[in-house]
Amino acid sequence: MNIDRRHLALPALALGLISAFVPRAFALSADEEAVAKNLETFRKAQAAQDAKALDALTASELSYSHSDAHIEDKATFVKNATNGKSKSISLEYKDPSIRVVGDAAIVRFHWVAESEAVADGKRSSTNLAILMTWQKQGGEWKLLDRASTKL
Repeated sequence: MNIDRRHLALPALALGLISAFVPRAFALSADEEAVAKNLETFRKAQAAQDAKALDALTASELSYSHSDAHIEDKATFVKNATNGKSKSISLEYKDPSIRVVGDAAIVRFHWVAESEAVADGKRSSTNLAILMTWQKQGGEWKLLDRASTKL
């Protein structure tokens, strides 16, 4: 079979049209990019128990719900997340999805972590479904609330 330019024209045209539209369809908006960046910064701050970073990323109205149903306000969350009673061995936010709606962002992901208690070296694993709401406050995205469910 001989292939000439006519045989290549239609596939080349189709590929060109697809490539013109597909990147835009999957590209994150500027707000989604900003939320994604804050989400990763938040993950790193949790793993490092960085009180200053956690404080900066959370709204003063924070409602932080744990998988055992206890709820913390901002001050309690930052204090407990950085108390040094355990250390993070690994913390992953798998398959995050971000949907911006006005000045709010709905974020979902799969939390997979392993930590070690400082007192006795006992290791524990967590496997959770997480729902977060981030709110744009003064031009910055802040974590407003967080809920989790054990998987």
